[in-house]
Amino acid sequence: DRVTVDSIGMIGTIMNSLAVKAALENINVPAQVLSAVAVTPFVDLFNRERAVELLSSGNIVIFSAGTGHPFFSTDTAAALRASELKLDCLVKGTKVNGIYDKDPNKCSDAKKFDKLSYIEILNRGLHVMDSTATSLCMDNEIPLVVFNIDNYDNIYRAAMGEEIGTTVS
Repeated sequence: DRVTVDSIGMIGTIMNSLAVKAALENINVPAQVLSAVAVTPFVDLFNRERAVELLSSGNIVIFSAGTGHPFFSTDTAAALRASELKLDCLVKGTKVNGIYDKDPNKCSDAKKFDKLSYIEILNRGLHVMDSTATSLCMDNEIPLVVFNIDNYDNIYRAAMGEEIGTTVS
């Protein structure tokens, strides 16, 4: 059922977040994982004040386990955390190097966008994130960078503010 599947997905994001943290630490970038569900001693439970403290001290903070509730996508959770913390940017790693007008894995004529607005994403019906996440970022004026996660260097490049993939604002 959906509640079980979503719970398994939240656990999966915790594992992935720990892998991203390790990758960042391997290139000497300080990082911490905060989770919407308690899984100590592996990661700390999300707390806004703790997140602000970590960010202020130069850490990259990786949020895991979504909102901690089923029926909310990880995209919506990411947009929620970015909004709560008034973050400068939200980065999204995907299997392709940005946002396209159609699936580039299925359509050889797919056109990549370097820059888009949130309203263009909604109007074109592009499935970058769910509409709740897209609207939340748009309403809170949070830029989004979509890039290929398969290139190890892209995590670092996105975190350092390099122009990669597609930027949405």
